[in-house]
Amino acid sequence: MIDQDGVLVQLIRLIDRIPTPKPPPRRPRGRPVFYSEGLFLKALVIMIVRRLHKVGELLAVLEENTPEMRSIKDLLSEGGRFPSRRTFQRRLKALPNSLPEQIGCLGRHLVEVLNPWESRGRAVALDSTVLQAKGGVWHKKDRERGVVPHTSIDTEAAWTKSGWHGWVYGWKLHLAITVAGMWIPLSARLTSAEVADNQMAPALIEELPDEARFVLGDTHYNAQNVREKCEQTERFLVTSKRGAYPHTDAGVEVRRIFHKLRSLANENFNEHFKSIFDVHEQVPTKGRVNTQRFALGAVFVYQVALLYRHERNSEVNRGLKPFLRAA
Repeated sequence: MIDQDGVLVQLIRLIDRIPTPKPPPRRPRGRPVFYSEGLFLKALVIMIVRRLHKVGELLAVLEENTPEMRSIKDLLSEGGRFPSRRTFQRRLKALPNSLPEQIGCLGRHLVEVLNPWESRGRAVALDSTVLQAKGGVWHKKDRERGVVPHTSIDTEAAWTKSGWHGWVYGWKLHLAITVAGMWIPLSARLTSAEVADNQMAPALIEELPDEARFVLGDTHYNAQNVREKCEQTERFLVTSKRGAYPHTDAGVEVRRIFHKLRSLANENFNEHFKSIFDVHEQVPTKGRVNTQRFALGAVFVYQVALLYRHERNSEVNRGLKPFLRAA
């Protein structure tokens, strides 16, 4: 039987079947929540796939009286009700708080169904990739004086020095991905660019599937807090060693192999991801919350696309850019 729904509608329907994190043991005080988290995950999928970066843009598209939009509005309704503009604004603003846990939950599920380590070591690569902030840059002399010379400047971003790009004003997307024949993002965080890689590593490791045994990183992850987290979770941390080259200790050849595997996974995935979601240049959003929603939402959509293609026996990691563009 041929599915009559378009790809975007099918991706949205898939949200109802993905695993979700366990809810907190007690509901917080306040007004009862009427709409589920899943409804706003569906809205996020629409925003990422259709490149809608503001709630007003999303609602304007949903108001178009086409068969596809009518189907999508039905999928965004619960209990016979459709959320108001204010509800969309409020819930989508809060969504970045729960996205890291949702990405981790779906990442563990993808490892179960895709079995990426069937014929390979169960390794995960940690890395961060720099994303340029939207608008102008806030130079150090102006930051120190508290002067914002232009309204286009995103004052919540920060500076970092990249070995490849040099000084960049923007954000860091911290990622853990599988080292295997396919790249599966397993956990993610977005911070301003000055946040150190090792600072976010324990949060990434916390979300990894139990099967992951080796955690690979560069010298930035060769830190006490990362080692302690790996020991607590019974994993082996393998990082580049500090000090002058060439290293001559007994483990240098093994580390060289792991470093090569990590580099291939990270560099290829980062390039792949930035190409799919058009972030080789500036991000399309301004502000920490909006940029977290966009970047983490893109990781989530990537995961959903992997699951969708697996269920249809398509090549999982190939052709994702035209696939999402056509959705």
